Amino acid sequence: MPTDATTLAAGAVPMIDVWRGARVESAHSGHAVICDAQGRVVEAWGNPDAVIYPRSSAKMIQALPLLDSGAGARLSAAQLALACASHQGAAVHVETVRRWLVDLGATEADLRCGAHEPKDQATRDALTRAGDAPCQLHNNCSGKHAGFVMLARHLRAGADYVERDHPVQRAVAACMDEVTGVASPGWGIDGCAAPNFATTVAGLARAMAAFAAADRGGDARAGAMVRLREAMMAHPDLVAGEGRACTELMRAMDGRAAIKTGAEAVFVAILPAQGMGIALKIVDGATRAAEAAITALLIRAGVLAADHPAARARLGGPLRNHRGMITGHLACAPGFPG
Repeated sequence: MPTDATTLAAGAVPMIDVWRGARVESAHSGHAVICDAQGRVVEAWGNPDAVIYPRSSAKMIQALPLLDSGAGARLSAAQLALACASHQGAAVHVETVRRWLVDLGATEADLRCGAHEPKDQATRDALTRAGDAPCQLHNNCSGKHAGFVMLARHLRAGADYVERDHPVQRAVAACMDEVTGVASPGWGIDGCAAPNFATTVAGLARAMAAFAAADRGGDARAGAMVRLREAMMAHPDLVAGEGRACTELMRAMDGRAAIKTGAEAVFVAILPAQGMGIALKIVDGATRAAEAAITALLIRAGVLAADHPAARARLGGPLRNHRGMITGHLACAPGFPG
């Protein structure tokens, strides 16, 4: 998938401005798409065909084979939420994944995601006081990897489930192509060691619309999509964690949408009542801009109140310095979202 910064930026439009005082100090451009229940692009900003890595915004898709196969038939909503999560490594995240592995007869050593310090302050402090190092359970993707372990065992496949030609990843790749409607032009290795399959912004939005339009009375795939989106909306605390955009915005929307961030400023949203899916990518990879842009689109869709504290914390509310002085704010660029 040969591409460069020029290719990614081609057709991008201004989305989010960062103001300091009376002057725009930074500006972020990107691509965004809204698809309807039929997978049609109904609105777009920038280039809908821009090819991106969805990163962790695709975790719902990566979890589909777990349910398609029947392996996850008895998983709880909390476990499914963690399969879709980029969590903080708080005690609730770590212990739920640990119990999941115990139920499988597996251990932390069966994961292939690698270890990093938890983002949760209390957990990090406890590790420091105890003189312990973080383990793979603290990795923000450990829930997704527990699902991979479960699927690998169900398929009686090898332990190295992150290899591109492993049956687990072949199943994920097939799901990506099916729900996006786009043959992936390539893949890269994600931060958690699993393959991440490239797609277009429109393809990613189309996949989210499929999750939104799915009905419990449909086929097995539709049922799997319903279970995953409802698990996320029921457990926003497990999908990310305290202070995180996914958790706070989902709580603010009170079951009206499931949303998921991805590294390098990707964000997606599933809107069941509207049967619509949203995907966006900020070209420069700035998380603050992706959070502001998805906030703007959720407000526009009528599922998020503009004056909710979780919304204003990411768009329109004051930016303050360490003394508490107001220094500026984030705002939508002229013309976005219209």
